Amino acid sequence: MFSDRSFLLEVKTFAVMPLLVLALSSPWGSGRRGELFVAWSVDDPSLRTQIAALSPTVSPDEARQVAYTAYMTGRELLVNIGKRKGGLCFQWATELLIRLDALKLQTLELHWAESGPNTGAEHNVIVVTAKGQAFGEGILLDLWRYSGTLVWTHVGMDPDYHWMENKSEIARRLGRTTDVASKQVPSATKSN
Repeated sequence: MFSDRSFLLEVKTFAVMPLLVLALSSPWGSGRRGELFVAWSVDDPSLRTQIAALSPTVSPDEARQVAYTAYMTGRELLVNIGKRKGGLCFQWATELLIRLDALKLQTLELHWAESGPNTGAEHNVIVVTAKGQAFGEGILLDLWRYSGTLVWTHVGMDPDYHWMENKSEIARRLGRTTDVASKQVPSATKSN
């Protein structure tokens, strides 16, 4: 027969194991689509950690700056919504792009991402990668989907959209010229 003490130990172990598994796995370690995360503060530890984890070369301070700027951009635009014309996804993405570009990042790169280009269902976001890293390895930052609340995920894990990079669009929005062989570059990440 089981003693009360051994039964209690088994119950505690059973309850702790799922928490341990969750704590040790990355937000997208399962490889399946459908995982979207909400940034809950200017210093969201999950977002900051995932940006820093893009590469060992990523500056933790730059990861913090990107997380802070993305979160605050959504908050500031919500506060000023009555004074601001627009509110379409490309306008939210452009505002975020301009603010992130102003940081003059050295270890991270910004990418313009679009899904369903030139359709009524087109959606635009900013993707951040480590310097030199493929677009498909990045983290998307979306302020439009939940009206100013920052949501993020790995670019290939978005439950609702399939993203493509548009290099000429980021150059246009930042007022730069670039020699781009192809306007759109599909994500290197396969989706289910």
